[in-house]
Amino acid sequence: MSEMKDREVTAAMRRCTCIFMVVAVSFAVQAQSQSTTPEQTDTSSKQSGSKLIGSFQNLLNMAGSEKSKEFHPLSQAERNHLYLTTMINPLSFARCAFSAGIDQLDDKPEEWEQGASGYGKRFANILGQYSIQRTVTYGLGSVLHEDTRYFNSGKEGFWPRTGYALSSGILARHDDGTRHFSFSQVGGVAAGAFLARTWLPPSQHSAGDAAVSFGITMASNIGFGVVKEFLPDLLRPFRKKSN
Repeated sequence: MSEMKDREVTAAMRRCTCIFMVVAVSFAVQAQSQSTTPEQTDTSSKQSGSKLIGSFQNLLNMAGSEKSKEFHPLSQAERNHLYLTTMINPLSFARCAFSAGIDQLDDKPEEWEQGASGYGKRFANILGQYSIQRTVTYGLGSVLHEDTRYFNSGKEGFWPRTGYALSSGILARHDDGTRHFSFSQVGGVAAGAFLARTWLPPSQHSAGDAAVSFGITMASNIGFGVVKEFLPDLLRPFRKKSN
């Protein structure tokens, strides 16, 4: 059991590295598009850059450049659009592909053979869990009027901002702007982790395996809140160069 948990943690850390890789590539492309001269920039390239930034923000479930004080409740039409955009986001498929490749290297789960067939099963598994998580979060969020998008804190100082970012992993905003425990966010992660046991092989079929997967995903989501909070600071030098 201990060995299984160690492998789960190692795989989760590698998946986080993959997400950082996607982030780095997004930064590089964005910086390149911003550093071009007016003569080199045309309407199509601007649109491509805008789509990339939108896909990137959607991947990390960020509310763009909006700060918490600029919050306004989502309409159901806006919720529907965000959900559909999330489900067809190319960067989400890229992340699933990277994660499946990591599981392939780790031979996880071991019952699934190597080669194209094994990779296909691993990709479908990760995509399935992600799809369930996003769908349940969308459904519960719509019913409970929870907005799980990340809004920049607008606070000053490293620790106040970090504390806000970490708490965002388990909190969501209601229509009045106040933050409460997020049943939709936590419920989505739980649904993805536990429902996946219905198709996973015996080595990862138990409730204990699901609990480990749930815990790792929640920890990852909480940790990535810090990345979301400080992303605008990381992007600022690129924006200055473009001016």
